[in-house]
Amino acid sequence: MKRCFWVDEKSEIYVKYHDEEWGVPKYNDKELFELLILESFQAGLSWITVLKKREAFRKAFDGFDAAKIAQYNNSKIEELLKDEKIIRSRSKIEAAIKNAGIFIEIQKEYGSFANYIWGFTDNKIIKRKSGETLPASTPLSDKISKDLKKRGMKYVGTIIIYSYLQAIGVVDDHDIECFKY
Repeated sequence: MKRCFWVDEKSEIYVKYHDEEWGVPKYNDKELFELLILESFQAGLSWITVLKKREAFRKAFDGFDAAKIAQYNNSKIEELLKDEKIIRSRSKIEAAIKNAGIFIEIQKEYGSFANYIWGFTDNKIIKRKSGETLPASTPLSDKISKDLKKRGMKYVGTIIIYSYLQAIGVVDDHDIECFKY
């Protein structure tokens, strides 16, 4: 079975992520929040590093419950910084807490985060066409990144947001030869 060029066929976790999750449209706010947080922790690292730590992140971050995370205090930050099973970056942990609060505000404003994020494409999936190269960012990711930053979110640069849009299925960037295309 042919998969996207970036999939390490020897990595069961990578194959499973590609085959079952990457590029599949997501509308559930809990899933959308989880991937937003994971993408922000990926900044400067490989995605496989994050995937391998995903279950530890779920446990450490209360199942990615945005309401709980938004209430984290300094003692919780210190606890997370001692957890060797996750990526221990104070700035990323603090950003996750701040972003959780902003995520909740966006939910209130739009009825759901899904309404917000899918609204940028009028609920349409953007599919890569044959011959198009895989970009690191696009005008769409620039626009969303700019809006999220204006709202106060951190670790939501255009490259991270483009990666996020791929992960949640707003953008379908499966290779033309890939069985998921």
